[in-house]
Amino acid sequence: MSFSKFVYLVLIFHILTPTLVLSSSLSSSNGLSGIPKKFLDFAKRKEFVDWIVGIRRKIHENPELGYEEFETSKLIRSELDKLGIPYKYPVSVTGVVGFVGTGGPPFVALRADMDALPIQEEGDWEHRSKIPGKMHACGHDAHVSMTLGAAKILKEHVQEINGTVVLVFQPAEEGGGGAKKMVDEGVLDNVDAIFGLHVTHEDAIGTVVSKSGPILAGSGFFTAVISGRGGHAALPQHSIDPILAASNIIVSLHHLVSREADPFDSQVVTVGKFHGGSAVNVIPDSVTIGGTFRAFLKTSLIQLKQRIEEVIKGQAAVLRCNATIDFHDKPVPLFPPTINDNDLHEHFLNVAGDMLGNDKVKDMKPLMGSEDFAFYQEAIPGYFYLLGMQDESSPKLGAVHTPQFTINEDVLPYGAALHASLATTHLLKAELKPPSTEGNTHDEL
Repeated sequence: MSFSKFVYLVLIFHILTPTLVLSSSLSSSNGLSGIPKKFLDFAKRKEFVDWIVGIRRKIHENPELGYEEFETSKLIRSELDKLGIPYKYPVSVTGVVGFVGTGGPPFVALRADMDALPIQEEGDWEHRSKIPGKMHACGHDAHVSMTLGAAKILKEHVQEINGTVVLVFQPAEEGGGGAKKMVDEGVLDNVDAIFGLHVTHEDAIGTVVSKSGPILAGSGFFTAVISGRGGHAALPQHSIDPILAASNIIVSLHHLVSREADPFDSQVVTVGKFHGGSAVNVIPDSVTIGGTFRAFLKTSLIQLKQRIEEVIKGQAAVLRCNATIDFHDKPVPLFPPTINDNDLHEHFLNVAGDMLGNDKVKDMKPLMGSEDFAFYQEAIPGYFYLLGMQDESSPKLGAVHTPQFTINEDVLPYGAALHASLATTHLLKAELKPPSTEGNTHDEL
């Protein structure tokens, strides 16, 4: 069954059920502002906390890499079944897409990434990874748990959902471009907006961090093989030295930002890999280098890619070498910048402020890291935010993508409640808006 046909059946099912009436108390601004606190209170109940922590620990013990998240997906489906939430599976290999609400418009989405990293976890925590060489070192176990928590809150308050919340459990965020695959399969067709989150050890628990506009850079990767002619190190005149050519290439690549980029257009080019030779007295036949490039403007990202190719081939030719370059952009293209929608930013400020207090909503300094959530934002308005989890009275939590990374599980109710609040109030605000006089309206995903 195609994805669109499945959602059509979900819609028909809900049409045949009694239509819920939006209460006058909820349609008021006071009713909307009260939802975030109410949802957070619900998420902090002991039975809810025990449940969501248990889910997170099960996922953490069994990490799976991109497009291999079969057991994680099975757990998600089991919990959705228990909640009575319909879903579509498989989507993009291991993805799951659930639906909470009326089954009709408007539609808003919540996203959770599912994959782990090829890292060996350190420490002797009771629930540490049971899979050698694999670890949830970026918090995706928490993201899945919080989105399932949001689903539970939404289901418990389904009478307050005036529309449909689409739950997007996505595979392969860590370089696999799972978001792009989900978009290509039509997951966001007719969805009006999408929200995503990421835990951070840099900010205190009970705080959130974000901003409108660009918050994370677009990114690409490259690998280049510089080929010459090997020989004895004592007789370089009989060789074509690829190590010298690669060295010149690296120096020239770093000039791309310092000499060609607008200082107000942040860009990065970094060469992080250099493999060549195996003996101190032998000039090798070839050298392999690799690196990454980042920018906040997609046009700048494309320009960097073009210039990296020109510099590598040009500098190799200067020293009589040949160069081949792979940008690893097939089947997954360059990751675009993560750019938050301005209207959704205002919505986020209101909801997060109502839940946590305005002083707990921090402005984010843009980072050169990247996120495949940006593929969703290319398709529809989207909003991505960071959720603080550092207990300021406890030792500093380990950083993401390290064997010491740790989740403060006290953060789980906050993420679940905030996700549920953002979706619910967005749908209610959409209901309060005057009906559009334009055509092209839709009544199904």
